[in-house]
Amino acid sequence: MQNFGIYIIGDEILSGKRQDRHLSKVIELLSARGLQLAWANYLGDIPEQITNSLKASMARSKEHGDIVFSFGGIGATPDDFTRQCAADAAGVAIERHARAVAEIEAQYGESAYPKRVLMADFPKGCELIPNPINRVAGFSIHQHYFVPGFPEMAHPMVEWVLETYYSHLFHTQNYVEDSILVSEAGESDLIDLMNHMLAQYPMLQLFSLPRSNQRRTTELGMKGESEQVKLAMDALKSGVTALGYPWANI
Repeated sequence: MQNFGIYIIGDEILSGKRQDRHLSKVIELLSARGLQLAWANYLGDIPEQITNSLKASMARSKEHGDIVFSFGGIGATPDDFTRQCAADAAGVAIERHARAVAEIEAQYGESAYPKRVLMADFPKGCELIPNPINRVAGFSIHQHYFVPGFPEMAHPMVEWVLETYYSHLFHTQNYVEDSILVSEAGESDLIDLMNHMLAQYPMLQLFSLPRSNQRRTTELGMKGESEQVKLAMDALKSGVTALGYPWANI
């Protein structure tokens, strides 16, 4: 199973000046194709932090096939660091991409110069991601896909990447989640059972979500390969019953 991850870059998100709209949308786009988001990181406009994060995830892409989307920081202003950080992480130079220049010129004509054309400076050897809104392309390198921070541009670009490069993964992962609601029990009452489940089913992931109500209700479940999840949920239900706690299917 290849992992999908995202970076959401920009001080405006961390300061609260802008609200993130990418996380929920990526989850939606992946889920519609039978895929899951494995991780998400928010990064400020700190070049060293961005570069180090990208270097680490590029190494995971090389070793494990991680597929990563990065939102923001590819504009032309001095606080847009992502293009250079991506190049530094990949160990390549920045160069002007001829096809990206042609797209910007086609959209803006003479006003592409001298500033808008800066957005065609990409890591050497990258591929373009077409922008259906204003033709200012994103780019990809080492299974990392860099798109603008503007949702109206970024989200169609993410869909294009998924449909162009990863349609062979759609609805191929035999992955499910299942859970029950356990009443009269807090998470601390269920820890021994949780540890037992993890030991019995090491290929699955366990999750617990306490609910704030008068009955001390906890959602408890497993996720992973469907047949293993079915077996694990049967064992989980038996374990909860043996502890004397009522439970209900969700």
